[in-house]
Amino acid sequence: MEQPLLVYTTFPDADTALSIGEELVRNRLIACMNVLPGMVSVYAWKGKIERGEEVVAILKTVTRRREDVHTALKDRHPYETPIIFFIEPTGVDAGTLAWLLAETSL
Repeated sequence: MEQPLLVYTTFPDADTALSIGEELVRNRLIACMNVLPGMVSVYAWKGKIERGEEVVAILKTVTRRREDVHTALKDRHPYETPIIFFIEPTGVDAGTLAWLLAETSL
């Protein structure tokens, strides 16, 4: 049975996130992307502690689209090593799953 899949990633700015998100929605890889601006990150990168402003993006799709979404993000992402987490929810509303399936089918 097809299951929902959430994808967590970050981008340097909302315009970049929205541009990539619109392309993924148009290509039916995801049903939706939520972009949450105003995040400040502290992270280790190449031996240094860094700080930077970013936006969080949460993508909504289904498990059969996992590899396609992963490839699309890696190909389009401006970061050298983008953070991409796949989160499989333990449950989903039936209407939400129906919408996800309809919007990600070819």
